[in-house]
Amino acid sequence: MALAPINDPQQLRAWLAAAAARDAKAFRSLYDATSPKLFGYALRILHKRELAEEVLQESFVSIWNSARSYQSQLAAPMTWMAAIVRNKALDALRRVDGTLEIDVDTFDSTILNALHDPGATPIEALQISSDAKALAYCMSMLEGLHRQVIGMAFYHDLSHSEVAQQMAIPIGTVKTWIRRSLERLKTCLAKGERP
Repeated sequence: MALAPINDPQQLRAWLAAAAARDAKAFRSLYDATSPKLFGYALRILHKRELAEEVLQESFVSIWNSARSYQSQLAAPMTWMAAIVRNKALDALRRVDGTLEIDVDTFDSTILNALHDPGATPIEALQISSDAKALAYCMSMLEGLHRQVIGMAFYHDLSHSEVAQQMAIPIGTVKTWIRRSLERLKTCLAKGERP
């Protein structure tokens, strides 16, 4: 069976509508056409193949069960399915870490390790760009919850309301913390502060 291109939203909508009517064959076609891209998306968030595979499976179960609630006027099919994958991936991160922070893999473990490793060789130190090292240092200077909010908003691409929901804090607090944290990062980077 030839796969429809992922960028054919009409076909994806048709498969979703058929899946809502419990058409397993259409759902299989939807899976075949979209799972490679959605798996890649989960892998970028999780950085672990086993977790990404688990999240993909959970996501498609959710897509099957929620297909009736898909509203084409609100989101393209891939956008809707990617949101499900992202939410499942973030849930998986919380299960693994107990909290959702900037995980070391996402922020670049080389940079963070170099910040805390005074014994790094000159070659290792040269491999880290000065801008990346400065940003990592300035991020490390933020308060823990502020760093977490910035990480969720910018590294995990969550909206302010999603961050507020994930952290169980008011959206106004999230906006204030993000604004203040960005100001602190800007000031830190402008001063050229280094570890």
